[in-house]
Amino acid sequence: MNNIIRGEEIEKITRNIFSDLEGGKRIDEINIYNKPNKAEVHELIQDLFGIIYPGYFRDRSYKTYNPKNNLAVIIEDVFYHLSKQVYLALDYCRRRGTLTDGERKQESYRICKAFFDRIPKIREYIETDLQAAFDGDPAAGCYEEIILAYPGLMAITVYRFAHELYLEMVPVLPRLMTEYAHSRTGIDIHPGATIGKYFFIDHGTGIVIGETTVIGQNVKIYQGVTLGALSTRGGQKLSGKKRHPTICDNVTIYAGASILGGETVIGENAVIGGNTFITCPIEANTKVSMKNLEMEYRTGENERRREEISQSDEWYYII
Repeated sequence: MNNIIRGEEIEKITRNIFSDLEGGKRIDEINIYNKPNKAEVHELIQDLFGIIYPGYFRDRSYKTYNPKNNLAVIIEDVFYHLSKQVYLALDYCRRRGTLTDGERKQESYRICKAFFDRIPKIREYIETDLQAAFDGDPAAGCYEEIILAYPGLMAITVYRFAHELYLEMVPVLPRLMTEYAHSRTGIDIHPGATIGKYFFIDHGTGIVIGETTVIGQNVKIYQGVTLGALSTRGGQKLSGKKRHPTICDNVTIYAGASILGGETVIGENAVIGGNTFITCPIEANTKVSMKNLEMEYRTGENERRREEISQSDEWYYII
């Protein structure tokens, strides 16, 4: 069988595709030079890690031997490239309206300056996140291990970058950042979420934190937790409304728990057990768990044994 495509056939295929590209679909755009570059955004994240954690993440393309000089070069380079990506992204901002080319250049510069002015604040918050991870995980051997290896800290760090740009109403870029962390860690934090200091994600895979979630200080979350909306059937009509829960200070949420709804508030010092499903407010100092779980054992075709699992305080700490 001859699998080589004949010239006239490929020409016909090409004409059909080009004709379809003129059909007015939203996916028809073929100009790749007027949009944010996904790969460049990912590179910016790597460089930002070098600024936040100097000495841990090194860009080998810079050959200066003075660490501060090297960092100065990285900062200037990131500022330039981030400003460029913000400039491109501002073309898609519905909340700002249409900007002229000059206005976009001016605004992208202002946003980047504001972002870099907040770097000390970002580092302050991340320092507390690092401390929370060390204090909260007996398996943590040292701070260096957490910085270099823990997916939770990586996802939180990227979120803290993206959140600052989200607050400046930069479209596209914040989500590109957090989705990069999502693809690397399995942790999905929307850049619009509000998260306080000393935030610790343990293990992390499968965690989802929605856009309007509010998380206080000293909160600890395990793998598979969802902080989500009760329903998104309203689509764009729900945009800007509080759809996700509020988690107050000193709350621990164990693996597989789902907490849903904009009116759902988890009070201070509450402990939410694994695999629970919560859609209503929980008072402070409350422990929530699934009651009387049942295990079934099969040793033969018709022989079964059931065992009820009692829930003790110790159960909350089993991962």
